[in-house]
This record gives sequence, C-alpha cells and structure tokens, in this order.
Amino acid sequence: MQSLPVFLVLKGRAVILTGKGEAADAKRRLLERAGAHIVGEDADAGIAIVADGDEATVARLKARGVLVNATDRPELCDFTLPAIIDREPVLIAIGTGGASAGLAKALRQRIEALLPQRLGALAAALYDARAAIRARWPDASARRRAIDAGLSAGGLIDPLREDAADAVPRWLAEQGEAEPSRLVALRLLSGDPDELTLRAARLLGEADRIYHESRVPPAILDRARADAVRIPADAPPEAPGEGLSLWLEMPR
Repeated sequence: MQSLPVFLVLKGRAVILTGKGEAADAKRRLLERAGAHIVGEDADAGIAIVADGDEATVARLKARGVLVNATDRPELCDFTLPAIIDREPVLIAIGTGGASAGLAKALRQRIEALLPQRLGALAAALYDARAAIRARWPDASARRRAIDAGLSAGGLIDPLREDAADAVPRWLAEQGEAEPSRLVALRLLSGDPDELTLRAARLLGEADRIYHESRVPPAILDRARADAVRIPADAPPEAPGEGLSLWLEMPR
C-alpha cells in the first residue's frame, strides 16, 4: 500500500483550511461534518487542507511539520481525502491515492446502492448488545465465529438485510453454538489474486490462521484478514488450532 487508511477524530480539533471557491467550500462542509474547528494558516494545528493547491502555502505548512492535503495536487499531499459512504457510525472510505477522484466517486455510487440505509442501526444494535454477546460466547474465538456466522450472507444479521438491526435480539436467542474448529484445504488456481474463487476469497477473509506453501505469493496472503496468522509449511498441519484454519497450495 502506498498509504495507510485511517479515520481521524477531529471533533473540536483545529484544522487549517486555506483557499477560496467551490473546492474550499466543499472541504469546509466536510470538516464541519466531522466537527473540526477550522482555522487559518497561521494557527496551531497538526493537519491542513490547501484547497487551491498553492505550492508556496504547502511549503510553509510542511516546514512547520503540518501534514497537508493539497487539492488536485497528489504529488504534494501527505494525505488524501477519500470518497465517503456515510451510514453513521459505519463509514466506508474509497481512495485512489489521488489518481482519480472520478473513479473513487463512481465506486462510491456503486457501493452506496448496495448498502441499506439502516446499516448504521445494525452497528449500534451490535454495540448495545456487547455484554449479551460476551455472556453468550465467553470464549473470544467462539464469539468471533458466531458473529461471523450471523453476519454472513443469508444470516439473521446479514448487513445487506434492511431489517438486520431489528433481528439482533432474535439472533442472540436463536444462534446455536459457534461453528467448530476446522481446517479447509484450498488449491489455488494461480498466484493471481484476481483469480481467487468467491469461496476462497470469503474463507481468506474469515480464517484465524493460514498455513501455506512457501510458493504462495504475498499478493494472495494479503487478501486474508490482517490479524490472521501466516504459517509457512510443507504440508497441512495435524493440529491446526482453534477456529478456522486454511491450507493453501499452489497448482503443480
């Protein structure tokens, strides 16, 4: 990755905004939605948006150690502003590293159409149910597997269901034991992540640990959960451990 996506809590914090016109107005609205305290160039702040992309202003701010976004000047940016899908408290950010704002917008519009308006209500309902979820599944690994099962396609709290938030109490009441520990073997079609089957991509996103041949390329392993353990091995393990484990092998 050329940059690390992060979500900044800006409520009540100073953010420098310079420039005038439509671009500056758009950035001001965005900062106001995030609760930022908008200040001028000479104020004390850690980040800044230079809405007119002025190089001299960018240079002065960077000399002070301020992280800068320069509108339409990706080569000058310390950070970029993504296209945003807002289902508060769920936020989805789509960035292209400044390569194409139009592409980011097109992707946002496609994804926006897929997501129910009440997706944020589901997040709030799960947050409110944290104590009940922990009581139902005291073991962290079992709890994660149970939540994964509920949120899976067709599950009671499938995020793409409009009534998922209302189904949280029923999910807690009806959900059986978490799926038992298992090892799934996957023979990859190739080292190209674009050739992963839908099943393989889903399992990579769910697995707790991934045993793999040394020939499996990093591009494939990068499709797994960031916190999944990667374990190079010559053969599938006899005792893979709790939760979902994968054995990945390349075609011969």
